[in-house]
Amino acid sequence: MRFVVLVHATKESEAGSLGSREQFAAMGRFNEQLARDGVLLAAEGLRPSSKGTRLRFDGGRTTVTDGPFAETKELIAGFWIVQGKSHEEVVERFTQAPFNGGATIEIRQVHDVEDFGDML
Repeated sequence: MRFVVLVHATKESEAGSLGSREQFAAMGRFNEQLARDGVLLAAEGLRPSSKGTRLRFDGGRTTVTDGPFAETKELIAGFWIVQGKSHEEVVERFTQAPFNGGATIEIRQVHDVEDFGDML
């Protein structure tokens, strides 16, 4: 099973901060362990929403809005895509992620082709 682990944005990440050298090194070690364990498929940080654009589709009309976006709690600052045997396994692994200061991550399973049944 594949999972996406979303890192919620903070005021600091929206300001463009990449964190301290120590935080960066700790995250590097965490990612290296995920790779050694054979579960890491992708891991990336995202630039602040001020560099992004939202597209909203409604009734055949598309609205384009350039960032920044006001609600930091609704923004994503980075992600991992990992594989695991279960949701619980991934949750357990990410309890060891090197975050502090009230950081929030969200773990969600990715749909597999089989999930769509006869719709494909």
